[in-house]
Amino acid sequence: MIWVYKYDQNYVWQAGEEIEVDIENGEQVPEGYTQTQPTDSLYIAKYDPVKDEWFESATQEYIDSLQPDPLPLDDVTLLKKQVALLTYQISQFQKGGAS
Repeated sequence: MIWVYKYDQNYVWQAGEEIEVDIENGEQVPEGYTQTQPTDSLYIAKYDPVKDEWFESATQEYIDSLQPDPLPLDDVTLLKKQVALLTYQISQFQKGGAS
């Protein structure tokens, strides 16, 4: 028994539609399936039947939209940045320069 992986008419992987095929007893891999497993790192896996491999078909914009927003600065980090800016402004003022 082997696992086979389904793709649609556009060759996009249909996650969760994997099936087992008993090739040892003559069962054939159905059309629209492949024995080649998609890699976990793909956002939208697309199958290339000529090369017998999966590739990334998601745009970078789509991938970026799935990334979490950066965490807000904690209070200590924010205060450190403010102190650094104020220290710089004071040093510029003491030198007679504009801030």
